[in-house]
Amino acid sequence: MLTKRISVRTITYLALLAALEIVLNRFCSINTMGLKIGFSFVPIVVAANLFGPAHAAIVYALADFLGAILFPIGPYHPGFTVCAALMGLTWGLFLHPKNGKPGFLNILAPALINNLVIGLLINTVWVAMLYGSKTYIGWFLYRLSEYAILVPLNLVLVPVLLRLCRELKKFVIK
Repeated sequence: MLTKRISVRTITYLALLAALEIVLNRFCSINTMGLKIGFSFVPIVVAANLFGPAHAAIVYALADFLGAILFPIGPYHPGFTVCAALMGLTWGLFLHPKNGKPGFLNILAPALINNLVIGLLINTVWVAMLYGSKTYIGWFLYRLSEYAILVPLNLVLVPVLLRLCRELKKFVIK
């Protein structure tokens, strides 16, 4: 995974993807207390496809942490950062070309795992802990609409992003 040396070029691309995630997440998303709809998954999918699961996990965790510290929406909770790393890892495991050419199931599986398991089930625990005005079930039901939008959005945009990544590889990976 990360046992070989990482070039300055790769670190630069990963930093740019992390910065793009912060901008998309903090400034180009619909953010309310406990609910967030946006395109912040885009740079993570690109990182997962171009650089692999470990790099995507690092990019997402770093972007989540820096975004929460620099542009807070609410109180910081490390659980969100751990979940972000798991989401990046999941995208990378399914979308990195070393694991075979991504087909529909390789797009559907991480979309469901990230959005329904990690996002809806686990992140809702952190939201309920932080904002406690509702029970877990209350927050779960409140956030269900977010993921009803994000799963189809992932299924439509990820194939487009993978085609874009095939073109980007000519310039990025050397």
